[in-house]
Amino acid sequence: MGITKTEGFSVETTELANQLKALGHPARLSIIQYLVDKNECICSDLVEVLPLAQSTVSRHLNELKNANLIKGSIDTNNLCYCINEDSLVLIKKFIGDLLLSQKSKTICC
Repeated sequence: MGITKTEGFSVETTELANQLKALGHPARLSIIQYLVDKNECICSDLVEVLPLAQSTVSRHLNELKNANLIKGSIDTNNLCYCINEDSLVLIKKFIGDLLLSQKSKTICC
C-alpha cells in the first residue's frame, strides 16, 4: 500500500483521520466498545471477550494506542488499558458537526 499524503492538511485533520482509520476494523470497534462499557481500566485478558488470538488482540490494541484512542500501562505483569477520553473529543466534534451541518441542508436526492 502506498504512503498516504498528509502534507497540506492540518494536524487536527491528520490526527482525526488516523483515529478514524484505527476504528475501521470490527475488532478495534469491539475493543473500544468493551472499554467504554466497562468504564474503567481493563487489566484482564481481552482474548476472553474477543474471538481472536492473543497476538491479534495485541496488534489491535497497539493500533488503538498508536492512534491515541486508548492508554496503556503496566501493572505488575498485566497491561492495563482504558479509553483516552481526550482523544475522543476530535471524533465527537467531527461527527457532531457533520450531523448539525446535514440537518441544516436540503436533501438533494
